[in-house]
Amino acid sequence: MSAPVKSPVGAHYGLRDWVAQRLTALVMILYTALWLVVLLWHGGLDYPQWKALWSGNAFRVATFVFMSALLWHAWIGMRNILMDYIKPFGIRIALQGAVIAVLVGYLGWTISLLWGGPAA
Repeated sequence: MSAPVKSPVGAHYGLRDWVAQRLTALVMILYTALWLVVLLWHGGLDYPQWKALWSGNAFRVATFVFMSALLWHAWIGMRNILMDYIKPFGIRIALQGAVIAVLVGYLGWTISLLWGGPAA
């Protein structure tokens, strides 16, 4: 009788992660294209144009969506790397927790920069 086949340790999220990485990358590409269009349209940005750009919520929301996509993209990559290469469970969970804490901190910092600052 043959022994049961063991599944190798690793992320194994497959298609779901592949699609999520492509969608988050697409959001980041679109945001970068938006910046290029704004810079080309205005021929650069001086302070009054910069201030006007950030005075409305549309650009702030676009920036928040970009940062959310960037952080989700980073989480998927880091989680997969940690699951593939860090075998001891306790160390892997600790590192994943640290990555989550840093990424949530970055998201909070993004929110505070976009909407928490003094209105100028």
